[in-house]
Amino acid sequence: MDIVLMKNLKLLPTLLLLMVSAVSLAQKGTNMELWPKGAPNSNGDDKDRAELTVYLPDAKKATGRAVVCCPGGGYSHLAMDHEGHQWATFFNNQGIALVVLKYRMPHGNPMIPISDAEEAMKTVRRHAVEWHIDRNNVGIMGFSAGGHLASTIATHSTGEAAPNFQILFYPVITMDLGFTHKGSHDNFLGEGHSKKELRKLETEYSNDLQVNRTTPRAFLALSDDDKAVPAANGFGYYQQLYKHDVPASIHIYPTGGHGWGYRESFTYHYQMVFELKGWLESF
Repeated sequence: MDIVLMKNLKLLPTLLLLMVSAVSLAQKGTNMELWPKGAPNSNGDDKDRAELTVYLPDAKKATGRAVVCCPGGGYSHLAMDHEGHQWATFFNNQGIALVVLKYRMPHGNPMIPISDAEEAMKTVRRHAVEWHIDRNNVGIMGFSAGGHLASTIATHSTGEAAPNFQILFYPVITMDLGFTHKGSHDNFLGEGHSKKELRKLETEYSNDLQVNRTTPRAFLALSDDDKAVPAANGFGYYQQLYKHDVPASIHIYPTGGHGWGYRESFTYHYQMVFELKGWLESF
């Protein structure tokens, strides 16, 4: 029996478990309004309200770890299912709470989604005892523009809003128009800025430029053939993490394009979830 086949057979039980997890029903989530007393930084759309959906593992299985999830959508809409709710079973089966954030669209005001994401982190920690969560084991996860929001929180936020780790899928990282996703750039930063003001905002929210030695550890997954958000975004971020001695794991898949999330149609789906599971178990 060749070595490759032997290795595959050893991995078979784990792969089968992941397949069962993918098709099983997730524990029903609990919805809650993020700002019950009124949200700050109004974007002028009263129907656009920030909400949380909380998926808790069985209390006996809870590890104390939690992940706040930021779906993507170019800061114009949200892919709530395959970049949000569909991940609940994966995390709950590992004893990890998943909190899916429906954040408000910025309409040119970056502080709107940032304030929502920070409040989501604080809310999880406020409910730590009730939800069986360790306040020092709360991470943030994001996809595409949600990956930009997650990496913004990871590089800018402090105190109760700061994550302990970050998980980024095909993230927008830079605001440099040569590499960014232009729709995310325009929706997040808005219009009407002077050239000087715009350059300042682009620098502030190019999160590769904001990495330092206190930035939390990271897992990054992207596709080499992503035409919407160039892989250079995630790779540039990884380089800065490495430069600043921040533990990081990067996975660049040959194909897949953009926006696969938890979709099993993604060719490397099971490989990806296996690698993420291994990373989560590494610390």
